[in-house]
Amino acid sequence: MTGYGTGIKNLPNGKYTVEIKSLNSKFLELNIKLPKAFSDKEFFLRNECSKLLERGKVMLSINAETIDNTSKAATINKDLLKYYFKELQSAAQDLGQSDDKLFVAAINLPEVIKYDESSVSEEEWKLVLEAFYASVDNFQKFRADEGAVLEKDLTERVQTILDLMELVAKNETNRIPAIKEKLTTMLSDVVGKDKVDQNRLEQELIYYIDKLDITEEKVRLKSHCDYFIETLKNKDANGKKLGFISQEIGREINTMGSKANDANIQRYVVGMKEELEKIKEQLLNVL
Repeated sequence: MTGYGTGIKNLPNGKYTVEIKSLNSKFLELNIKLPKAFSDKEFFLRNECSKLLERGKVMLSINAETIDNTSKAATINKDLLKYYFKELQSAAQDLGQSDDKLFVAAINLPEVIKYDESSVSEEEWKLVLEAFYASVDNFQKFRADEGAVLEKDLTERVQTILDLMELVAKNETNRIPAIKEKLTTMLSDVVGKDKVDQNRLEQELIYYIDKLDITEEKVRLKSHCDYFIETLKNKDANGKKLGFISQEIGREINTMGSKANDANIQRYVVGMKEELEKIKEQLLNVL
């Protein structure tokens, strides 16, 4: 499920900003971007995200902004730089080489340039944690708002399937008599009305029409749709369960379509399938 949340904590000389973004994923795929001073906190943050975020392709970033940037600027060890430079000059003279680029070579040698990699204090870490939990709260609120929109859309689509099923029921009343009349007329035209064994004809019609009956499919489809709505309203994470129910809904719709033998009913079945495909697409975003 997609989501977004930020948390900000101000400092006397700057601020900490924690940002969480997510895209849909079946599992929790966590990518954490931290300043070097917080590298030892990554394991803790991973555990917290695993408990709080459930699933998604999640990007967590912590950004530290300071007003006085010179406090964390790189420093140059001049004594070490001079030593390296003299050694390189001596080696260049012995080898008869030019010393034009010796300064660049010397300044890139180990330990000449040092960066401030100081760790944060406990007080600063507490502020970062507060910003982290605030970002999680905002992130969950974003997801909850999106979930409410998804719930409304899914409910409406399931109701559309039920409405189409009612239209199927209305068109079904004349379907069986029409099929019976068509078969009787066709048989009479082929072999002659007087030569038709009416008892055998009735037996065959009962057997054939029973194969076309969709009463059970309608009952099961109604039951599956009701169960879908009931599960959708449950507060637990039910994305997979809803997916399984949608598969059962699809089976009943497909069976109904194969038995229909009626152009109007087939149109309604196509409408049900269309709504079901949209439901399945939306379920990819449901936890």
